Amino acid sequence: MLKFIDLFAGIGGIRLGFEQAMRAHGIATECVLSSEIDKYAQQTYALNFGEPPSGDLYGIESIPDFDFLLAGFPCQPFSYAGKQKGFVDTRGTLFFEIERILKTHRPKGFMLENVRGLTTHDQGRTFSTILEKLEALDYGVSYLILNSSNFGVPQNRVRVYILGWDKSRPKLSLQSDLGAADSHQYKTIFQQNSLFDSPMRRVVADILEDAPDPRYNCSPDFVRRLLKQVGGDASRLHGVRLIDHRNGNSIHSWELGIKGECAPLEIDFMNALIENRRKKVFGTHQDGKKLNIEEIKTFFDHPQLEEIMRALQNKGYLKDHAGRFNPVSGNMSFEVFKFLDPQSISITLVTSDAHKLGVVHNGRVRRITPRECARLQGFPDSFVCHSSDTHAYRQFGNSVSVPVVSAVLTDMFSYVPDNLLRPSSNDGQATARVIA
Repeated sequence: MLKFIDLFAGIGGIRLGFEQAMRAHGIATECVLSSEIDKYAQQTYALNFGEPPSGDLYGIESIPDFDFLLAGFPCQPFSYAGKQKGFVDTRGTLFFEIERILKTHRPKGFMLENVRGLTTHDQGRTFSTILEKLEALDYGVSYLILNSSNFGVPQNRVRVYILGWDKSRPKLSLQSDLGAADSHQYKTIFQQNSLFDSPMRRVVADILEDAPDPRYNCSPDFVRRLLKQVGGDASRLHGVRLIDHRNGNSIHSWELGIKGECAPLEIDFMNALIENRRKKVFGTHQDGKKLNIEEIKTFFDHPQLEEIMRALQNKGYLKDHAGRFNPVSGNMSFEVFKFLDPQSISITLVTSDAHKLGVVHNGRVRRITPRECARLQGFPDSFVCHSSDTHAYRQFGNSVSVPVVSAVLTDMFSYVPDNLLRPSSNDGQATARVIA
């Protein structure tokens, strides 16, 4: 029996992948401790595993003996979406708790999961610190950087998986692979390479529910505005982002008239502003550039310029910062901020806006459902979602891609160092080898 602990467990995605991998190897398992601080994630975990996790790791006084450690330790200090504060040393961080538990309890092995940004934070010094600390405990360490889209999960999600055996470096057949950079590249690769058409290739269309509840439909007014923008052809929304500070394949609030209908010249001005304000001639910083009237006239010199700008300020699309102007970012005012392309992969699910991903499917313009979020993470349909959509969206955005965890651990356990194994028997019949 392989005993394991599940730290920073969330809703149990890593545990689910681990148990799948162990079943593939014929290894019986027992979870002797799980820890998760969020009470709503605890509720979902209990629904699916029949046991509520313990709370804050700092408050756990004793840990039973165990063989393997799982931990998706918090990623906020290292994420590209966060402030990337990270650490110079491990003291005072939650990784330090993992380090302490490994040192104290000396399990046979471990798997840690985190965002890709961990590997590059502080020019790689943070990641090097982590590896050095693990190796100083006399664990052999390997790591993989993998994209979920290569594992039958239609989501562009790149994560790092850190693996260790006691006194022995894991042997792996898997290799790091960042996968396609975005949904457009994913489609291009598929179209150019017929070998890509395999069971491991899945797209958003594969995970969509046929007839989800009408409450996920976008409002009639929002749909009307969208359809007007795309000439009545809803399929033209595939892959479109709704965003106010970038161009590209985007629709903006002033084009939809979210804060008030805009005249054609006002729309032209706003589109010209976001197209030009990032140019280096106006400064080397990339975002948030504020331009004065003279700078604006270099790309939009119109007799009614000041009148146009006043109208946009009054409607809330343009902000005056002491004579310098930039768009008012209103992305959260959209019911959907990104429409997924059914024939490609999803952008990365995150806790803050998983509920604002949209899709055009079966004649409906709607948001994706919590169950579809679960499928985008590779959770089986037998997995019970939290009864509150708000919590369910956040939980799946914060979870792991189960099939990737399963694949990584299946690979890791394909070769286990001999000193960590023992044969067992049952009624004279040989059974699978298990960690002692």
